[in-house]
Parts: sequence; structure tokens; C-alpha cells
Amino acid sequence: MSYVDEVISMVEKKNANEPEFIQAVREVLDSIRPVVEAKEEQYRRDALLERMVEPERQIKFRVPWIDDEGQVHVNTGYRIQFNSAIGPYKGGIRLHPSVNIGIIKFLGFEQVYKNSLTGLPIGGGKGGSDFDPKGKSDREIMAFCQSFMTELCRHIGADTDVPAGDIGTGAREIGYLFGQYKRIRNVYEGVLTGKGLTYGGSLARTEATGYGLLYFVEEMLRCRGIGLEGKIVSVSGAGNVAIYAVEKAQQLGAKVVTVSDSNGWIYDPEGIDVELLKEVKERKRARLTEYAANRPSAQYHEGRGVWSVRVDIALPCATQNELRLEDAKMLVENGVLAVAEGANMPTTIEATEYLQKNGVIFAPGKASNAGGVATSALEMSQNSERLSWTFEEVDQKLKGIMVNIFRNVDRAAKRYGMEGNYVAGANIAGFEKVADAMNAQGIC
Repeated sequence: MSYVDEVISMVEKKNANEPEFIQAVREVLDSIRPVVEAKEEQYRRDALLERMVEPERQIKFRVPWIDDEGQVHVNTGYRIQFNSAIGPYKGGIRLHPSVNIGIIKFLGFEQVYKNSLTGLPIGGGKGGSDFDPKGKSDREIMAFCQSFMTELCRHIGADTDVPAGDIGTGAREIGYLFGQYKRIRNVYEGVLTGKGLTYGGSLARTEATGYGLLYFVEEMLRCRGIGLEGKIVSVSGAGNVAIYAVEKAQQLGAKVVTVSDSNGWIYDPEGIDVELLKEVKERKRARLTEYAANRPSAQYHEGRGVWSVRVDIALPCATQNELRLEDAKMLVENGVLAVAEGANMPTTIEATEYLQKNGVIFAPGKASNAGGVATSALEMSQNSERLSWTFEEVDQKLKGIMVNIFRNVDRAAKRYGMEGNYVAGANIAGFEKVADAMNAQGIC
């Protein structure tokens, strides 16, 4: 049995109840086989892959908080500090009922290679809780965040672990978390990113993941002699990533015709009205039914179906494993040109393989959605230097990073005889940097 297969088998046995983590490990290790085989004896002796798939630290803790009626609730908090070979742990905090240790491990593992691809000195980590912010008052959100940070604060720091936002953790939650950290530790430092502009946040951070996705797609298509102008695009999700992916796609001349949320999806043949979408989702925190009620051209559909529309480019920007094999078949049948992931692992392995086998240009999330964490790292730089860059400065740096990520991914795929396979290219490019750093630092 090959070394890669040995490690995959070990992970499957050891983490049998964590399917998302197993999926993430298998996807990475399968695609780096040529790299590992070239140094298999050395890597096996040093147990390099075993060290890569085992987090450096796993933290699990109780989060008690009191609601507006005086009732005490208890949630579970997590922080996975996965790999610090190239810098302090960096990764978001996800607040969602689906959160468990396996979800956080999968996200943390992905984050290691995503952060490596940015070229910036940041390692990989992730955290979160099974707390559901939906329907909670601001005071209840604050109570939870303060309790969460009371425990988390002893494990993080500007040079140790720098969390950020994720699903369920926006500017409001980051503010409450930062305030509690400062209160307990009595230190003002860039320990969180995604902060408000009045207390150390970076311009363009809100837009970064969605904008970065489109900068990656633009460069990926440009290298094939294709432009975005006039292309029809479908987007899933209606959160931060989706909103700003829609905005940037339309700025670049494409027309986005879909968005979705957990209840249903919108088809708007005239193109998504970004300002109305922001009003509904960012300010009112309402459902997409309200978008449809205020937009005569929009058609609202309950449940799944966002990938059934005939488009040139599909951008899954919601959550993991949302684009399944049956969706991939619909996209291919409708002549889709490219699929680029805006969320973390939103496409199942079966769907990814089907798209690739049928000639669809496919961009994996660890490369195409790296704009958010890249701009978080730029926020860390500004905090360390006590500086504040303009929106244009940050946006220009973001675009340069995303173009460079694509080129590194493209070169890595070509170097191992897999031209056009950006999944393999992203995993190889990310892996090589982390492996070199780990080897240089000895067995630790």
C-alpha cells in the first residue's frame, strides 16, 4: 500500500464519525500523490503526512449564556489550531447549529493550504460553536460572544492565533468578541480580523472574499482567452461572500441571475439588484422572499434548484457540499463553462470529478476563495504597523494576491503533468510550502 493510501486509511479509521474531515483529507492527499511519491521514503520516515492530518491542538469548551428571559443556555465552543509551520494560526469562527468537531477540523485542514497559497505568513486554524445567532437579540448575541471569548482568550493572540468571521460571525459578533478580549487581557492588539473601521479594521475586508473570487475567475479565464464581459452567472448563497461576488461580477460586465438562502432561491433574468439584496440581507436580515416581493422581475423558488438555470459560470458561495452530482450533471447539460468555489468545499468530490471529466474549468475554494483570509492578513499587517490603508490600496493588493495564487496553482499543475487541473495545482502548491517549512523546523 502506498504511503498516501496508508494515511488516508488511518484517517478514516481514526475519524470515522467526521465525514467532512475525511473528505477534505482524501481530496488533498489524492491530488498530491506525485509529490509524495517523489520523496515517499523520506516522508514516511518523518511521518510528514501523519503530522499534517493531526491538528497541533484541539480545544473544546463549554459556553454558558443567559437569554432575555433569564434562562441559561449552554453551547459547545471549539478552536482547532491545525498547523503553525508558516505563521500564527489564522481562520474564522463559525456560529451555526451544524458545527461540530469534524466540521471545524475539515475547515481548519483546508485553511492550512489556503493560507499557504496566499504567500503570506499565516498558518491554519478554525473555530466556532453550535450556537445559532438567528432570532437572537443583540443583547443575547453579546452575552454569548462574551462567554465564548472568556474561554477562548487564553488560547489566542496577535502572534499566536488570530480568528476572524465566518458563517454567523459578522461585524457585530467580532465587535463583541474583541471588546471582551480587550477587557480580560488588558491589551489592545490585532487579535481578531474583520473588525470595524473605528477600531483597527481594514477597508475592503467585507468585500474581500467575493471580490477575490472574481479576480481569480477573471485571471483563470483570461489565460484561456475568455473574458467575463457578457457572461451569465449563477451564485448560491446570499451572505457576505455571495453578495460581493455578485457585485464584482456585475462590475466586470457579467450578469448574475441567481442567489439563494437556506429556504429557497431567486432567479432574476434582469440581473440581481445588489442594493436591494444588501437591504434585505445585510440591513433587514430577512429572507429572499422579501427580495422577490420588491423586485417584479424576480422569481422565488422554495428549496433547492439554484443550479438548474442555464449559465456560463457557476459560483457556489453558500456552504459545504451544496453542489452535488445531480447538480453538476444539470450544469454540464446546460453548457456551463466554469465553476469556481466561493465557499469552503461546496462541491462534493463526485460532482468535482464529473465537472472535470466533462471539460468544465473548475477552481477549488482553497485557491479561489482565499481573498478573505488574504485581506485578513493585510489587516494584521496594518494593525502591527499602526497604519490604515485606503480601499484602493487594499483592493489592489488583493487583486495582486489572487492573480498570483492562480499563476502558482497553474504552474504547479503543469509541473506535474496535470495542466488545467486546478484542484491538484492548488493542493500541490499549498502542500509544498507547508512541507518545506515543517521539514526545516524538525520533528514537532
